[in-house]
Amino acid sequence: MPGTNLTREEATERASVVSTDHYVVELDLTQGTERFGSVTTVQFGAVPGSSTFADLVDGEIASITLNGTALDPATYADSRIPLPDLQAENELRVEATCAYSHSGEGLHRFVDPVDERVYLYTQFEVPDARRVFTTFEQPDLKATFDFRVTAPSHWAVVSNAPVAETVEGDGGVSTRVFETTKTMSTYITALVAGEYHGVTDVYSGEYGDIPLGVWCRQSLVEHLDADDILLVTKQGFAFFEDAFQMAYPFVKYDQLFVPEYNMGAMENAGCVTFRDEMIFRSRQTVAAYEQRANTILHEMAHMWFGDLVTMKWWDDLWLNESFAEFAAHHSSVEATRFTDAWTGFTNNRKNWAYRQDQLPSTHPIAADNYDLHAVEANFDGITYAKGASSLKQLVAWVGVEDFFAGLRAYFSKHAYGNTTLQDLLTELEAASGRELASWAEEWLQTSGVNTLRADAEVGDDGTFTSFAVEQTAIEAYPTLRRHRIAIGLYDVVDGRLVRTERVETDVRGERTEVPELVGLRRPALVLLNDDDLTYAKIRLDEQSFASLVEHDMAFEESLPRALCWGSAWDMTRDAELSSTDFVSLVLAGIGSESDLTAVSSLLRQGQSAVNLYTSDEKRPALAERWEAGVRALAEAAEPGSDHQLAFVRGYASAATSPEPLRGLLEDGLPGLDVDTDLRWTLVTALARLGAADEAEIAAELERDQTISGRERAAAARAVRPSSEAKEAAWQAAVVDTSTPNETRRQTASAFQVSGQADVLEPFVQRYLEMADTVIEDKGVWIGQVALVYLFPLANPTQATLDAVDAWLGSTEAPAAAKRYVSEGRDDLARALRARALRARAAS
Repeated sequence: MPGTNLTREEATERASVVSTDHYVVELDLTQGTERFGSVTTVQFGAVPGSSTFADLVDGEIASITLNGTALDPATYADSRIPLPDLQAENELRVEATCAYSHSGEGLHRFVDPVDERVYLYTQFEVPDARRVFTTFEQPDLKATFDFRVTAPSHWAVVSNAPVAETVEGDGGVSTRVFETTKTMSTYITALVAGEYHGVTDVYSGEYGDIPLGVWCRQSLVEHLDADDILLVTKQGFAFFEDAFQMAYPFVKYDQLFVPEYNMGAMENAGCVTFRDEMIFRSRQTVAAYEQRANTILHEMAHMWFGDLVTMKWWDDLWLNESFAEFAAHHSSVEATRFTDAWTGFTNNRKNWAYRQDQLPSTHPIAADNYDLHAVEANFDGITYAKGASSLKQLVAWVGVEDFFAGLRAYFSKHAYGNTTLQDLLTELEAASGRELASWAEEWLQTSGVNTLRADAEVGDDGTFTSFAVEQTAIEAYPTLRRHRIAIGLYDVVDGRLVRTERVETDVRGERTEVPELVGLRRPALVLLNDDDLTYAKIRLDEQSFASLVEHDMAFEESLPRALCWGSAWDMTRDAELSSTDFVSLVLAGIGSESDLTAVSSLLRQGQSAVNLYTSDEKRPALAERWEAGVRALAEAAEPGSDHQLAFVRGYASAATSPEPLRGLLEDGLPGLDVDTDLRWTLVTALARLGAADEAEIAAELERDQTISGRERAAAARAVRPSSEAKEAAWQAAVVDTSTPNETRRQTASAFQVSGQADVLEPFVQRYLEMADTVIEDKGVWIGQVALVYLFPLANPTQATLDAVDAWLGSTEAPAAAKRYVSEGRDDLARALRARALRARAAS
């Protein structure tokens, strides 16, 4: 039985039979709080005499009519409606009701605890339009859509196209009739409805006007900085319309910030949804604004790459996400105030990719997404960040002008259609004159990450007599790729590491000689992959690493510093650098780090080095040193600065005693605004230490009776070091299906806490028992949350590893469950190896 799954083979077969033309979707949102009316009329072509099926999940069907003939609703089973004896031209009409969601899939319904207002929104990627209306749910069966939505008259109702007509009904109810959409896939259709507050504007560019809207809940209006959101939006449109030499391909552009959202954002055509945590209710560092701008530009890039031109099947999901990831950072640098966006990419997103690519679940960028379950598991660091890194490498190889020339041809040729990777490569080859099939084979169709090292000899006069780049790969994934890289030579000038020479070269095979460097004086530091042109792990030679430590990462520019931070962290994870040495490097250099994304990342990494990568006997001393160092950084930071806020947050994670946290909560620091979110950070830290009980958490929730407050309270309860707290959290995260999706995620993410091994020991076996069935019992999203966040990493012992290995060797759980457990297993094994290194270093 397929359940809600769909295989690539089934999709290919259906597309050979069916061609969709037009949908009329009539939704009635006035039928109660549990279900809504859904009437779908689909016009589609087919091979005469053939049969196929349409998709609908959890529908209660009143009638099915195919070409004027009533079909028995009882034939609807397993989320499929059989369609027999098709004609050349067909009309299917399905009258049903569907269920509101509380998991962020389909049509999600949310009641704001602040004011009891109702808010709805859809989330359809990958396969969830079929939870709202009857569909042919696959990306290559595109169509046009007419949406007609009946809802309370005082609600805002937003979809992919503008409202053409409002038909007033009785009892304060009206029907919004939307204009016919452009041709699009079902997964990028959308509906957002409720008492949303909207701000409108217009972007006027070379190709005409684009109506703009920014929307949020009424309880967030006081925090909505629409001017900044609209500024980035207009900068993005100016950049992309010029770069693509093509008008925005849809009619209007609404951006809606919605509650309890599972994703960061979603590129619904002309109706983009974002998680409403991006409306900042408390003080944030500049890194948060940079990330929000990046997300805005990421979704905008999808309007062309993904929405206008869409992959034929999900094998090419990476094309959508990698391109949008690349384009967002590129446009941030070129068009917004965030001109160091590639530094943030290196400090954050690329580390995500490196970790993902070294897990046992690694896969090629162009993954084999043989069914929908495989697709849902592959929204990961490889699909996004490794893919974007590969595109950045491609741009370095073919040149930015030829790259965008190829894109322009691709968009023009395939507008409103579906493509494969080969279609893109054809246009890029034509524009650049380069053969790209071998590049695609190396970069897109193989797994793993290469490591680059310098091998140099220096003469008596201090100059290089030879210089080569060595490339290695692990045995399991032995591909050695071509890399276009820069090599930077850095010397100390007025106490700073300043680049004095830069050479670009193509690395091929195991060893590449670089004659351009022969005869140059050996500098203080040699940096491979300077400017971060390629995707590879880098290792500094011994002298260069010593210079890095001696000068406390004091680079003149932020990007080389990011590359060296990344290398040091990767060495720590690979048990090549001790946790003590990594912590020393961070404490020495983070105070002068200009990139706030790096500051946040380094604080997390430093804490992980203490918690995970340090042996039990050495951890107390290193934890004390880390805590004191972060506290000193917070106290030394400029009052009211972003650095001060970041260091106080880091200190909350590092603190091992409650008194200093109480002091911050009650008295703060000079210039520090202990606002709502920072209060929760400090209260949660106290709860982690067992110093904030249920009464204190409840009192904090009384101060913040918002959905964010409820979510933060759930995390604070889960983080407490007691059996009762952990049992309640387990029930909320795993057992109780009524737990709201974001509350579930925050509860689960607070469950595993370093230092609470004794109280968490009973959950090691419970986790493995749960892993057998959670995806089948609770679905992919809840299963993923449970399996990722509840993995017993706070019990980092050989016994835990052995238990996990035994489970992996015997389980009959679904492939997705085995994937998530194996990823946690890899983190656990790395921690044990790093702890062994620390123990050896101390012996």
